Order: sequence, then C-alpha cells, then structure tokens
Amino acid sequence: MTPLPPTPKQPTELAFPLYVKVPLILLGLALLVLTLHLAADLIFPLLFAAIFAIMLHPVEQWLLRHRVPPLLAIGLTVVLGVVSLLGLLYFIYVESMHLGAQLPMFKAKLLQATQQFTQWLNVRFGLTNQKLMSYVNEASSRAAGLLGGTLTAVSGLLVVATLIPVYIFLLFLYQRRLVDFLTQVFSGGQRRNQGVAEVLSQSKAAIQSYMVGLLIEGGIVAVLNVVGLLALGIPYALLLGVLGAVLNLIPYIGGLIAIALPVLMAFVAKPGYGHALGVVAVYMVIQFIDNHFLIPRIVASKIKVNALVAIVGVLVGNAIGGVAGMFLALPIIAILKIVFDRIESLRPWGQLLGDEEATDRRRTNRTASSDSV
Repeated sequence: MTPLPPTPKQPTELAFPLYVKVPLILLGLALLVLTLHLAADLIFPLLFAAIFAIMLHPVEQWLLRHRVPPLLAIGLTVVLGVVSLLGLLYFIYVESMHLGAQLPMFKAKLLQATQQFTQWLNVRFGLTNQKLMSYVNEASSRAAGLLGGTLTAVSGLLVVATLIPVYIFLLFLYQRRLVDFLTQVFSGGQRRNQGVAEVLSQSKAAIQSYMVGLLIEGGIVAVLNVVGLLALGIPYALLLGVLGAVLNLIPYIGGLIAIALPVLMAFVAKPGYGHALGVVAVYMVIQFIDNHFLIPRIVASKIKVNALVAIVGVLVGNAIGGVAGMFLALPIIAILKIVFDRIESLRPWGQLLGDEEATDRRRTNRTASSDSV
C-alpha cells in the first residue's frame, strides 16, 4: 500500500502587533497619495475611462445581444458616450459665449454696487476708501490667481480628456483579459475562483446602479434649478441651472459654488437685493429636497458614504488632482466601499466609509411611524 503524499501546508499569515500595523498602513496610504499626485496625468484619465466604461457597459451588451459585431458594438458605444458628453459641453460653451457678450454691462453694474457698498461701510464702520480699496485689491488678486489656476487645471483636463475615448475603447476590447487578470491575482493564482468573480460581478453591478442613480439625481436637480431661476426671472437660467447640477456632483463644496453663481447673476442683473435673496431661498429648498428625498432614494439606496468621509475625500482629491480629483473623489470612495463590503477581511473599512447607521435609523423611524398608523 503506497503512502499518501503529504498535504501541502497552508501559508500562515504573519501577525503584527498594533504599533507595527498602524504605521505600515499609514505609510502605505502616504505612498498611495504620493503616487496619485505624481502620476495624476496618467492615472486620472484611466479612472474616468473606467467609470464611463462601467456606465456604458449595458449599452455595449445590448448591441451584442442584437448580433452587432463586437468591434462595431464597442465603437458605437464609445461614439454614443462621446457625443452625449460633447453635446453637454457644446451647450455650456454656447451659453457661456452669450453670457460673455453681456460682461461689460455686468462689470458696470458690479462696479456701481461695489461703490455703494464701500460708501455704506465708510458710513457704518468708519472704514476709509483707502483701506477698503486695499482689501478689495488683495481679494481681487487672490481671486484672479484662483481663477487662473482653475482655468489652467480645466484646460489641462480638456487636453488629457482626448485620451479618455481611446481608453474606453481599449477597456471594452480587453475587458475579459482584465477580469481574468484580477481573478487570478486575487485568487492566489488559481485559474477560476467563484468568490473573486462574484465580487467583481457584484461590484460592477453596484457601480453601474450607483452612477446611473447619480445621473438621474443630477438631471432632476438641473430641472429644479432651471424652473426656480426662470420663476425668479434670472437671466441665463438654463446655463446656471445645468452648471449648478454639474457642480452638485462635488459633495458639499460644489453645492456652495452652485448657489454663488446665480446669486451673483441676480445681484448684478436685477435691482435691489430681493432677487438674490430669492435665489438663496429657492436653492436652499432644492438642496433640502435633494438631501432628504432624492439622494436617499435614488443615490444612497445604491451606496452610502458618510458625510465626513465625503468631505475629506473631496479635499484630498483637490489636493491630489485639482478639479478632476474633486469630481473623482466620491465615485472612487463609493467603489472602494463596494469592494470592501464584499471582502470579509476589509469589511471594517467598508463600515468606516459607510453611513448605514443613518439609513437604519431612517428605516426604523419609518417602521415606527407606519406601526403607529
């Protein structure tokens, strides 16, 4: 009777004490942030392309189910996505050109309002015109520097954005190879691993649902913005409403900028302060509807990220990649949470990023109210 071959020993995981594990984690995070900052021009277009590819994947699958050749299906999908994005950018460009034609009138009205405000401060607080002008010049120089940096970042983003359609096409073309690569890497070299494949499939489905929900929420916010501005008679309501919805994709910070633009337009284009206060009131109501009804039911039902992590993520994204980093921050955090929630050893990190307690409280309150009825 031949003896059985010895069973291979399972590799044992090294256990480090907490005072060693924490510095290693912090060092890894620091190296990751430094890598993202140094290679932002290479990594960020790939991240944008990956998110767009996941969003457009149902379109490609629909074309394949209707017997469209694979290369043609991929090409049509990429063209559809590019045309949709270019349509939005063209609309913003045309409306901005019309707005630029009115800049001399806005500049004169703003100068008049500044002079009136300066006189009021001089009478009310005793501030001299020389001090006020020094404050105004300092603020103007800072604003000009900030605007120049923003325009530089946006122009650089537009140049790099030309690579995104190419990346999307290649990601579609090599999607099976990429999935096999990820499966083998995270399954210890095994050819097939149902656990890893299931995590990838569930993550892709959740990301698709989350991004589609984000687009639906942005469309509803754009309609509410436009309707509210038209009701107040604010010029260029369509442009300001759409820009407000786009900026609203940046959590918390984008909402403040979205309010500032139409308030400035109302202050310059309308007499008095009533219209500007009306814009603030309308946008506060829209933000209340968005935060308490649209996001919990459309976006947060797909993936829940708590407010602290969202704000810190946006600030970190801005420090790493500027405007592009701010737009990518929340989708990347949501993707990380999706992956963390589906891997046993990483679930504590998913709980740190998530906001399930608030959702559970809302669900408990709804249940209690329905029981009382």
